[in-house]
Amino acid sequence: MSIPSPFCGGWFIEAGYSEIVLPAIWEAETFLGKIGPEKESQMWTFRDRGRRNVCLVPEATGMVQELWNNGWSVTMPKPGRLFYVARCYRYERPQAGRYREFTQFGIEALGPSVSRNEVVALMKACLEELAIPYTFKDKVRRGLRYYIDAGFETECAALGAVRQLGGGGRYAEGIGWAFGVERLLLAQTLRNSSGL
Repeated sequence: MSIPSPFCGGWFIEAGYSEIVLPAIWEAETFLGKIGPEKESQMWTFRDRGRRNVCLVPEATGMVQELWNNGWSVTMPKPGRLFYVARCYRYERPQAGRYREFTQFGIEALGPSVSRNEVVALMKACLEELAIPYTFKDKVRRGLRYYIDAGFETECAALGAVRQLGGGGRYAEGIGWAFGVERLLLAQTLRNSSGL
């Protein structure tokens, strides 16, 4: 089963978003204190040859925030509109829809004048294109410490205990969201097998 066209960039490029490619290894300090105690305890951290404390990337937004603050905010047109497909890693108990290595697909709209409505509309449009039945939950408290406002999530009841498909919210540098691609694929499989 494959992810249809929106995840290949077509929609997002048309909406003014540019693709970025993010590394799988990054400085651990970027995420510590931002992603919450549970996710911090699931980070794969180690010392590299230069004795720097690095990690396998647990999520993408923290890196994008750091890159924006360290130069992109000066060199990029505003608002900055980015999308990515990134491999992420967390030391979780593997189960259906939750893996230690997973793929995160997301968008980040950066700068002072970004529209929450635009970002949320793109999230919903993706799920509708994939024909995945979902519930949109607004004003939710997300576990990531960098959010400065109530967030939002999408859920698929057919996934059971691991029902969240994706989530997002506003942070100091902008607003964004991400989906777990494996969960989208699982939701598609369940839809196809049960006729949801």
